[in-house]
Amino acid sequence: MAELAMRAEKLDGADGLAGKRAEFVLDEVVYLDGNSLGALPAAVPGRVADVVGRQWGELRIRSWEESGWWTAPERIGDRIAPLIGAAAGQVVVGDSTSVNVFKALVAAVRMANAGPAGGEGVSGGAGRAGGEGLAGGEGVSGGEGVSGRRDEIVVDATTFPTDGYIAESAARMTGCTLRPVVPAEVPGVLGDRTAAVLLNHVDYRTGRLHDLPALTAAVHRAGAIAVWDLCHSAGALPVGLDEHGVDLAVGCTYKYLNGGPGSPAYLYVRRELQDRFDSPLPGWNSHAEPFGMRPEYEPGPGALRGRVGTPDILSMLALEAALDVWDGVSIEAVRAKSLALTDFFLECVAAYVPAGRVESVTPVAHGERGSQVALRCDDAGEVMKRLIERGVVGDFRAPDVLRFGFTPLYVGFGDVERAARVLAEVLR
Repeated sequence: MAELAMRAEKLDGADGLAGKRAEFVLDEVVYLDGNSLGALPAAVPGRVADVVGRQWGELRIRSWEESGWWTAPERIGDRIAPLIGAAAGQVVVGDSTSVNVFKALVAAVRMANAGPAGGEGVSGGAGRAGGEGLAGGEGVSGGEGVSGRRDEIVVDATTFPTDGYIAESAARMTGCTLRPVVPAEVPGVLGDRTAAVLLNHVDYRTGRLHDLPALTAAVHRAGAIAVWDLCHSAGALPVGLDEHGVDLAVGCTYKYLNGGPGSPAYLYVRRELQDRFDSPLPGWNSHAEPFGMRPEYEPGPGALRGRVGTPDILSMLALEAALDVWDGVSIEAVRAKSLALTDFFLECVAAYVPAGRVESVTPVAHGERGSQVALRCDDAGEVMKRLIERGVVGDFRAPDVLRFGFTPLYVGFGDVERAARVLAEVLR
């Protein structure tokens, strides 16, 4: 134990990101649940106080213009863009991840079935579902496909449940069949009926990193639209949306981006697709002339087509303040530290925990690992409860998984060694 503790101290001393920890509100707890809710950046409370007290309290309605409220969704989107490998003008912030998945998936089906000039999209589809959803493993039937029409949505069968629920609903609404498969099987099921493919970049249970470049290329070879959920990768590792030609992507901001509980999500629309993006939620905020109050809808230009209603200003501006912690930080440095932290944690667990007591379900290979480690343990729920009582906070996923998320901006190697040591003591 002494040897690993000394190594942790040396690693912390050489850590180029160690100074970032002071930019967060932290205590003596080892916080390894940033993959569920990121820690509070120290700049946020003061900024929110200004938004409430001065911008809302004094300027009131004038703040839409004078405080930049109206342009916040695109402005904050441009701050997130470099963290997911996107150029400016392609990310809009607002709504929840679930709502953005719905917008992206329905729009993807419409675009896949539109003419090259962006003709008519798919409307209501052929019919409602008659089969089982993801839980049953069967595809959702939307009736017979129109000749030449792309009428199938492929979805990650291991996805976070809400993505599956949304995909099933989108399939019903667009008259598509839903085909749930594990990501490794995606290339083999794609064909000329595939309209859209919804995948998670990192598996929320196991921390497995899926091959975004290869899977996106396979989707494009089939002529379909690739939609990626980045909730467990944005802010933890390079994504490369522009580099790899991703069509649409969504993600939350309250995990590795530290935006706060329920902070608004974001939607990425590749620049080449923006004039064809046909949102199923055409709100007044995405209208080309939002204050014209015309009865006919005319979509605005660019990524703002992803907007719907009035932005949630309080949480959005808290997120903007939280993003200040990324100033001067490269996502490549974050990734390097993430891999070092997870490697060291696995080493400490192997050294400290009684043999056979836990099993890692997170891949060992760096190219297949996100920024969390998931350990399978028979009494995982009780173990996590005892860990939290002793100042090590991770989380539990039924039925038997202990999840530990490693946020490189504020987690150190000493935290990692202590967490593994306490885990061993609890398991003994």
